[in-house]
Amino acid sequence: MRVTLKIATSLDARIATCTGHSQWITGSEARAAVHRLRAEHDAVLVGSGTMLADDPKLTVRGFDVARQPDRVVLDTYLKTPDNAAIFDVPSGRSIVFAGPAAEAGRESELNKSGAEVERVAMSGSGLDVHDVLSRLSSRGVSSVFIEGGGVVAASFLKAGLIDRLEWFRAPMIIGGDGRPAFGSLGVEDLGAAFRLVRTGVREAGVDLWETYEKGE
Repeated sequence: MRVTLKIATSLDARIATCTGHSQWITGSEARAAVHRLRAEHDAVLVGSGTMLADDPKLTVRGFDVARQPDRVVLDTYLKTPDNAAIFDVPSGRSIVFAGPAAEAGRESELNKSGAEVERVAMSGSGLDVHDVLSRLSSRGVSSVFIEGGGVVAASFLKAGLIDRLEWFRAPMIIGGDGRPAFGSLGVEDLGAAFRLVRTGVREAGVDLWETYEKGE
């Protein structure tokens, strides 16, 4: 399974303001590059926070694709609305992973909306991301493009499951009260930090696009 994490941030690694406003941090060229990256993956994955805040379609736009990537949501308690935009896409699957405690009634409602709800194990306070990737692999998914938010990014990093990071930086500073790109990682010394190798730096309009691979 190939797992890519994409983040679009300010220079100080914020993905939104203190009020949650995030559209658009990066410019049109960066957003076009993101659509091309989506097209290179079997599935696009977000957390329930991103679903509730942005109601994204998670589709490829601006490029011809034979089939849209699967749309995957990590939603422990099934908070995804029945009328979410991901359910109004003609191709690809809408897969929602929930925890054991999610209400059966909500599962039934989302199934009627077009979701494929699947229960997975918990790991700490969140879903077990190893289990999530295993279930996706059994569905024929071999590459996943993670797009948010900070808690989801941190959970995959802590599990050591990120193979590549695509980081788009906008030339702006939001400040410490903005929302960070990564949730808590529990790093107590630099030796435990997640190490990366930078493999590419280029301009995407006014933004900077950096590519990193997993380090040793």
